[in-house]
Amino acid sequence: MDFQRLSSMHIRLLFLLLLTSCLASATPPNLIVIMADDLGYQDVGFMGAKHIPTPHIDTIAQNGTTCTSAYVTYPVCGPSRAGFITGRYQQRFGFERNPAFSPTDPDAGLHPNERTLGTTLQLAGYHTGLIGKWHLGAHPNFHPLKRGFHEFFGHLGGGKNYFPKDHSIKSDAHAKNEHQSYRSHINRGYAPVKTTKYLTDAFSDEAVSFITRNRNKPFFLFLSYNAPHGPLQATQQKLNQCAKLPFSNPKRTTYAAMLSSLDDGVGKVITTLKKYDLTEKTLVVFLSDNGGPESQNASSNGPLRGQKSSNYEGGYRIPFAIQWPGHIPAGKKFHKPVSSLDVYATIAALAKAPIRPETPLDGVNLIPYLNGQITEPPHPFIYLRKYDQNKFAIRDHQYKLVIQGGRSRKDFKHAKIELYDLSNDLGERKNQIHAMPEKARQLQRQLNRWTAPLTTPYFEGLIFHKNGTPKKTSKKKTP
Repeated sequence: MDFQRLSSMHIRLLFLLLLTSCLASATPPNLIVIMADDLGYQDVGFMGAKHIPTPHIDTIAQNGTTCTSAYVTYPVCGPSRAGFITGRYQQRFGFERNPAFSPTDPDAGLHPNERTLGTTLQLAGYHTGLIGKWHLGAHPNFHPLKRGFHEFFGHLGGGKNYFPKDHSIKSDAHAKNEHQSYRSHINRGYAPVKTTKYLTDAFSDEAVSFITRNRNKPFFLFLSYNAPHGPLQATQQKLNQCAKLPFSNPKRTTYAAMLSSLDDGVGKVITTLKKYDLTEKTLVVFLSDNGGPESQNASSNGPLRGQKSSNYEGGYRIPFAIQWPGHIPAGKKFHKPVSSLDVYATIAALAKAPIRPETPLDGVNLIPYLNGQITEPPHPFIYLRKYDQNKFAIRDHQYKLVIQGGRSRKDFKHAKIELYDLSNDLGERKNQIHAMPEKARQLQRQLNRWTAPLTTPYFEGLIFHKNGTPKKTSKKKTP
């Protein structure tokens, strides 16, 4: 460009355009995290699903990057969500059991010392909203509006019936146990409300409303679906649409119909972003909270061994896609291990949000890794501990050590120890423990270093409850 031929007015206009462009690129994006519940590893198109169409979910991968080796921090709902929402391994603060639905228990939930992603983003000037499943404590102390969210529309417990006619209990205060909590009304803020729509559709429509109302300010939306978690309930319209899918198991047909409703909801979110010219201004993440419970909801973890609750890959390896047009490569696959912990760290970095040094994050900002600016793996190790079952796992870039049982959580004596090379044995079929004993010892030493500072579970979980009555366990240790 010949600047000598430009008038002073043109130069000023050019300068303003350049300045506006620079400011726009430096503006933190809006943030949407869409989390499915009990979704199988291979039940969405971008992960290789053959018969269940998920066209809207798949656009997130097409317009962004698929992380093929993505993990959550625990293979069941509550602890996994505690890790996600804090950006820290939840074993550090004693959230290692699914909390039973107990509005009168001030211990059964997310420890007050932990700062949620919602709180962090509020401090950075974001308007924050949670729609759907919470499962981080039903006592008023744990309510989402007290843990970082300006808006809440959803349920506090681990699940909910999908049809409004089944919500016959007027409020959570009237639900006596976990089973009854599935039939209580949905909450808008603190108030119970009677919905009129199939629950997945109600959550999707609320997400559209949230984006529409807050489109002119920075926002963070955690769209936390309870689908396709049980009970297996789908609308007749979706059942009719899925009736011709080649499934011999009727459960899988219902599961596919539920997932189709979820996919429609994702489509509504994506369409709303386009409508208000927010696509390039919004980072969107899609993931599941744990592996699919194949024996319960007829999900499929594809080539992976194990299912929900397992320390094999099928328990906590998940579908994961992330898009931010212009900032993250489109249509790319990233094969190095990443974690749900990274969502917090990525979003906090983009928002320039404050992180407390006394509770450092375990995740990393994924953007430079996805863009190829950093070529090292985001995590040298991925860890798992299931305290009550005495199960552990540790993965480096290629190898994974699996420990089952044993009498001690420190030296693993009498435990079953397995070593797998995931680069050529994704299904964890060929145990390499005798062929590579030194590698197994190396990973075991690293696992010991990680477990050493961890605390014990802070509250009695659902596994210690029967018919809503808690059983006593050992004395709690406060983190």
